[in-house]
Amino acid sequence: MRLFASVVVCVSVLGALGLAPSAARAADPTEPAFRALYKELVETNTTLSSGDCTVAAQQIAARMKAAGYADADLNVFTAPGHPKEGGLIATLHGRDSKAKAILLLAHIDVVEAKRADWTRDPFTLVEEGGYFYGRGTSDDKAMAAAFADNMIRYRKEGFRPRRDVKLALTCGEENGGLAFDGAEWLVKTHKDLIDAEFALNEGAGGALDDKGRRVYMGIQAGEKVYQDFRLEATNPGGHSSLPRPDNAIYHVAVALAHLSAYEFPIRMSDTTKAYFTRTAPLVGGEAAAAMTTLVAHPDDKAADAIVSRDPVWHSMLRTTCVATMLEGGHAANALPQRAAANVNCRIFPGMSVPEVQAILTAVVNDPKVSVTPVGNLAPTPPPPPLTERVLGPAEAVAHAMWPGVPVLPMMSTGATDGSYLNAGGIPTYGLSGMFADASLGNIHGLNERISVQSLMEGREYLYRVVKLYADGK
Repeated sequence: MRLFASVVVCVSVLGALGLAPSAARAADPTEPAFRALYKELVETNTTLSSGDCTVAAQQIAARMKAAGYADADLNVFTAPGHPKEGGLIATLHGRDSKAKAILLLAHIDVVEAKRADWTRDPFTLVEEGGYFYGRGTSDDKAMAAAFADNMIRYRKEGFRPRRDVKLALTCGEENGGLAFDGAEWLVKTHKDLIDAEFALNEGAGGALDDKGRRVYMGIQAGEKVYQDFRLEATNPGGHSSLPRPDNAIYHVAVALAHLSAYEFPIRMSDTTKAYFTRTAPLVGGEAAAAMTTLVAHPDDKAADAIVSRDPVWHSMLRTTCVATMLEGGHAANALPQRAAANVNCRIFPGMSVPEVQAILTAVVNDPKVSVTPVGNLAPTPPPPPLTERVLGPAEAVAHAMWPGVPVLPMMSTGATDGSYLNAGGIPTYGLSGMFADASLGNIHGLNERISVQSLMEGREYLYRVVKLYADGK
């Protein structure tokens, strides 16, 4: 689930920077092999309903073995009871066995796609008009293919970094927590296989304005956590000709009215402080002044009102909870015996699910309406620190490839498998070097696509930056 460009709302303003992509790329003799790997991965159906992630993992492992990786360094894994939801862990060994590894994480499962709805076959890679089309071309097979291919390039060129580089391709990120998740399973049962100093993951990239000019490149440190809550009221019911005030639907309706009027207070992390600090001089005007004020005084309501006009900036400032589904009643001529609503919360990093539950209960303020988390409680780790060890190489390579394009620390308002790794003690950062416009390539939607240039540049960006991380002290 790539939501790296969730702050592209400001790109029309920042587009005045006038930083356009280069018109042509130099010929790369390694590109045909990458294209072949990418094509095979995209054309392997890995949806939950009818796909097979294990097959995709086996295909990539075969390519890595052909490049010189030993069988002992290629682990195609499956969890008991999930034969088609497997993944791959591959290791490029470094020179210093005492140096902690770097982990490259990408999910290879994709969102469902119906051929009848698409202009092109979603499981046939099509290159057209400067774009690759197909389910997963962006989310997340672009990064999965780039990571895997770069691991092959490192092996073929004899690169021996200071520390191990681990690749983990997993299945289940796109099922919304309703089925098996490979990253969660690895953290809970086989953390030793993926343990690392830190991990690189989806979640951030670059933004293009409406003229295709590069606006900024993002690096994600922290993400909001997904958690649903069920608000429910029950009642003995009765005949609709004898109404009474004690009505389950009314109880839930009033509870939702209370929720709609409630605003969670502002919370700031080092990442969001850095984001608003760096964004302010780029946007200028009233919004810039308000951002600067909020960084220094998060409780300033006037500044909050200005910044929160933008729904993405509003979401970056706080936990948000919103009603997304309703159910109630059992017959048109009967008083309802039950009414319920699903409330979807995106929780600010470091804020716990019980803490949010307690706030919602207080906001609802009705003992006849229960507030219950849906499913397992989501992990809510604090955001990882955006240290110079992480930010320095990311900025250095970005400035070398795209001079003048700012690098913005950011917090994703969505959620990825990074939440499981962060909770498990592996600091995880979103970083891809792949740029997209405000459409985000229509990920999760019809006719998903990614710019050919963006994919190839992102592959090169990751190739360079992982080398710096792997050899760093």
